[in-house]
Amino acid sequence: MPRIAPVRELPRAILRTILSSYVLTGVSAGFGLMLIAGSAYLLIGPYAGSVAAVGAIVCIPTDHAAPRRGKFLTLLPTALIGLPLFASMQAVQDDPLWLGLLLVPATFCAFLAGAWGKRGLPIVISIMFSMIFSMAVAAHPQSAGFLSTCLYFALGSALYIVYSTLANIGLNSRYRAQILAEALLSLSTMMHTQARRFVPADALGQLPVLPGQLMQQQAALADQLQAARDLILESPRTPRRQQLAAMLLRSLEIRDHLLASELDLDTLRSVPGHAPVFHQLRELLMEQAQAVEAIADALLTGRQPRRFADQRPQLARLGGELEEEMAPGPMPPATAMSRAIGNRIGNISDEVLHLNGLTRGETAPDLTVVRTAWQLFVSPTSWSWKPFTMLWHWDAPPLRHAIRAALAVGTAYLIALALPWATHDYWILLAVVVVLRGSLAHTLERRNSRVAGTALGCVLAALILSTQAPALLLLVIVPVAQAISHSFAIKRYLITAVSATVLSLVQAHLLSGGMAPAINVFERLADTLIGTGIAWAFSYVLPSWERNQIPALVARTMAAQARHARTALNLGQLEAVDDEPELEWRLARREAYDSLSALAQATRRSLSEPRAVRPPLEALESLLIHGHNLLAQLAVVKTMLMRRRNMDQEPTREPLQRASAIIESLLTASEPQSPANAPSITNWPTDLPQTDPFGYDLSPWIVRRLDLACNLAAQLRDDADRVLQARAEAETAKGAQQA
Repeated sequence: MPRIAPVRELPRAILRTILSSYVLTGVSAGFGLMLIAGSAYLLIGPYAGSVAAVGAIVCIPTDHAAPRRGKFLTLLPTALIGLPLFASMQAVQDDPLWLGLLLVPATFCAFLAGAWGKRGLPIVISIMFSMIFSMAVAAHPQSAGFLSTCLYFALGSALYIVYSTLANIGLNSRYRAQILAEALLSLSTMMHTQARRFVPADALGQLPVLPGQLMQQQAALADQLQAARDLILESPRTPRRQQLAAMLLRSLEIRDHLLASELDLDTLRSVPGHAPVFHQLRELLMEQAQAVEAIADALLTGRQPRRFADQRPQLARLGGELEEEMAPGPMPPATAMSRAIGNRIGNISDEVLHLNGLTRGETAPDLTVVRTAWQLFVSPTSWSWKPFTMLWHWDAPPLRHAIRAALAVGTAYLIALALPWATHDYWILLAVVVVLRGSLAHTLERRNSRVAGTALGCVLAALILSTQAPALLLLVIVPVAQAISHSFAIKRYLITAVSATVLSLVQAHLLSGGMAPAINVFERLADTLIGTGIAWAFSYVLPSWERNQIPALVARTMAAQARHARTALNLGQLEAVDDEPELEWRLARREAYDSLSALAQATRRSLSEPRAVRPPLEALESLLIHGHNLLAQLAVVKTMLMRRRNMDQEPTREPLQRASAIIESLLTASEPQSPANAPSITNWPTDLPQTDPFGYDLSPWIVRRLDLACNLAAQLRDDADRVLQARAEAETAKGAQQA
């Protein structure tokens, strides 16, 4: 049965892929390419159509679903930089020496765009494509000289930038729904994963999900949620945009409550007789996950999801069953804890119910805070020189990667010149550019997919060209291949490698005027193997091992956790007359999640590196677990505070202030701190309160959470100290070896 379920889900998975934002972006790119290349072909001629297609292809890597504001400026650098490089390569293409002297330093300069992070990587690819595809343009026919060729390239680039900007405006509404749906699907997956952790102690050995898997899913979700913020929170002024923005905010709350549902599970597992509680809570969480999944599907298909039934009555019955089993007297701690965990599941149910009502149009969105300060939650769209000015030191990863890429491309060019079949010498260079990444983990992943995809793509391209199809038909195949390639560049690079191979070979055939010799599959495979081998080998040249980035990521995580604790425990948010404290907390929460996500991704990438240079994985995993647990504890405290907004705050004022000061002092301390010496926030007893967590007086539960949060902060400090100490010891050992 476990093997049949994925097969049954296959049609739904295929439909979600077809309706996804990345496929729509790919289709839009392919249509734009076909429109530009076809128009140039019909109005000017086949050669103009082929070169204009190159100009458009160069701009496509930077074309993704994006906010309308700044879209044009995102695309513009590729054309402004790509045109002079394309023209320069055309000018010296008959002189191998000058071609190499231009190619290597230009590669170094292009890869410096990696200083802008995720925004810069597509520009790197586009700039390199402008040079490599210029090498693919054969000798100009009699009707087209150097200037005409450059003009066709510029025409294709300019038209595509205009087309892409207009298409992004037209498709923006659809992109918003798709991006939110994809984030909700990831959230649903994480909810299913969390639900499978609700197992009693006797089934713990068969637990299918480890905390590390949840953290990886948290990291992936954090990236998706930021992409959703950038798009959905842009000018949420229309009713539809407000609806989607409200749904995004509900999903953020679900994530918080889901993280909190992990708390106390290990403690409750040790109490016998709670297996039925785990089973019922797991089933309720599974139903919630399915409801979120249905909402995502509704966004993709345009249909309304079925109404979600409030689970609070079921949770109330579960609480009543627990009370019936109790002996007279104070509530046993385990029973109180069961009810507390059930209440967190109830909080998720409330948010899913709200999310369902928003989707069905039965609940009105309340977005006053987001409408007045939406700029705070989105990534900047303007370009700043600050990243470029900060990379000029030897340990800067973008600088080292630029040097590495220039050396790899120069080596590949020399080898391509020496090969006896150098009909398409640019093919090796293309393999190096698309495979070589800033981390060894990403390079290895690209290497395997590139080799397999090239093999399949060569066979497919050979079959297409063997039919001797007319040039106009081939100009249709090129944008179709481009659409597929662009759609799966991030999600499924194997598919991208297959379609990109077809695209490159068919485009090269068109650029040569159909006079190129027949494709030799073995030569193309050999070129790919050589290029990927060079990229792999140069991954070890001037490497930027993850352990070198870990100290900065740890410092960012500790600072973000301290800021989040300070804002989450601030009673001023309950007493303020405006939304400023709430905005500050939301920003702090986002940074806390993002910092943990960046650290988790760096830790995962380090698993592909040699053992001798890996960071202390055990300490890092402990830091990540404690960081997420601290977020969860503070989320529970904030939920309790919001529940007693209209109650007397004095009993918790002093504990909150002390806890905030203790956590901040622990996380920002410059000297190592021991978890055993973590101070208590109060003299009150910190064992499990023998009171009802649904009762009026939440103070004992809040104080217990604050005490646990202080302990977690001390453990987090200890984890950070161990990570940094291991880094210092590694540097000392390295210095001793060099001496």
